[in-house]
Amino acid sequence: MECVFGLVGNGFAIVAADTSAVHSILVHKSNEDKIMILDSHKLIAASGESGDRVQFTEYIQKNVALYQFRNGIPLTTAAAANFTRGELATALRKNPYFVNILLAGYDKETGPSLYYIDYIATLHKVDKGAFGYGSYFSLAMMDRHYHSGMTVEEAIDLVDKCIMEIRSRLVVAPPNFVIKIVDKDGAREYAWRESVKDAEVASA
Repeated sequence: MECVFGLVGNGFAIVAADTSAVHSILVHKSNEDKIMILDSHKLIAASGESGDRVQFTEYIQKNVALYQFRNGIPLTTAAAANFTRGELATALRKNPYFVNILLAGYDKETGPSLYYIDYIATLHKVDKGAFGYGSYFSLAMMDRHYHSGMTVEEAIDLVDKCIMEIRSRLVVAPPNFVIKIVDKDGAREYAWRESVKDAEVASA
């Protein structure tokens, strides 16, 4: 029931993901952050099996950091996407990860970019992309309203339209979403869209 989507605007890339941790018909938590900050100027949003998602994204994060530590320069967004795709392709023939990824980043030379990487190691550079059941609605909304050179305000408005469409049209829609952005100032959390908050556990 996961929903992960993103788009590229004028000088930035933005990604949004639902925050539900579910198994079968049970919701375990509603504040699971599925968008990892890969380094200072990269975001990796993932959907798929919880164990694979967490383990694989952490593995990519540590290897990207290791490359920078060894070489003194960070990977570009394209290089990080190709490295991620290579690791998925290698695992595919041994012990595959069921994880779909949107990798967003900002480079001084090339500006913002967004890469679509699925669990069978397909890699594409895209202007907009989505995974999960919510992709049926978010891609439809983005096809209608997306245009190149969007401002941050226009992009956030489009993200909110996608979230509202998912909530109103998907029978098992996740209630909460997290939105993160990456631009020349770095990768950071932008906002949460919450309709359900996890209850506080009473202290004994």
